[in-house]
Amino acid sequence: MKNKSIYYSVGPLLYCPANKTTIANHLIEEKFGKDYSLALCLEDTINDKFVVEAENQLANSLFTLSSALDKRDFFMPKLFIRVRNPEQINLLFDKLGRAGDLVTGIIIPKFSLENADVYIEALNKLNNKCTIRKYLMPIYESASIVDKRIRIDDLYRLKEKLDFIDEDILNIRVGGNDLCHLFGFRRNADESIHQIKPISDIFTDIITVYGRDYVISGPVWEYYSGDGWDSGLAAEIKDDKLCGFIGKTVIHPNQIAVVNEAYKVSRQNYNDAKDILSWDFDNPSFVAGSFEKQRMNEFKTHSNWALETVFLADHYGIRED
Repeated sequence: MKNKSIYYSVGPLLYCPANKTTIANHLIEEKFGKDYSLALCLEDTINDKFVVEAENQLANSLFTLSSALDKRDFFMPKLFIRVRNPEQINLLFDKLGRAGDLVTGIIIPKFSLENADVYIEALNKLNNKCTIRKYLMPIYESASIVDKRIRIDDLYRLKEKLDFIDEDILNIRVGGNDLCHLFGFRRNADESIHQIKPISDIFTDIITVYGRDYVISGPVWEYYSGDGWDSGLAAEIKDDKLCGFIGKTVIHPNQIAVVNEAYKVSRQNYNDAKDILSWDFDNPSFVAGSFEKQRMNEFKTHSNWALETVFLADHYGIRED
């Protein structure tokens, strides 16, 4: 498992079209709060005819933010750019100049065996010339991972490629809506994507292949108002967490607080995690009852869970039971 706090810190990742002219001012005014990350999207949210205009607007937004940070402090979220192709990466950063330091990493849509090598090469080239390291977040959402006859082999082959730059892979992400689109599925606000068996099977395989070595973020939730949208989101996050996902892609600021609240660590879990990580190694026993004497804590069995729990508490906080 990842053993550094940074990999657990993305949290709710708010998607925004890169051509949105108001985004810089919204960040400067801290309109969305201080507990989220931001993805500026140049891919599916942008009309193919207006990509250059979106690139220019993205650059203008970052220039505005960089200039504003020189004058005063405000919360700057981890910022990612979702690109369309590998060539776009270094072209963008050549245009951004010093403002490129604001970018935490690159999001790769429809990551597959057909494009993995060129994206990894583009990231390595970028990091060789950047003063601040850039991370990669590949999205598993293409039709190539639907075919059960080859899916496991393809997932392991992709993992072998990522393992060469494993410290640069901040999160693995899954494209729930893109995968649903392939089948014509769409869930309602009172339904969890984990109930859709063909999609949950794909998620299970991704978690099985990657979950021991990478942090994997949960799929997007598309509801942000109306009856039951927030309880539906909270319920799906409960399923996400049980299945091994950490964090969530969001598409509206309303969703940020729900995600952050859902990922708070309970006081009981935090206390048990701290006890496990501070185990007395002179004690002949590696098992003991929890502080509340409600369950068993075992160092060899629960130490990975405990480390992850402490990292989550660092970023999301503790919920009093």
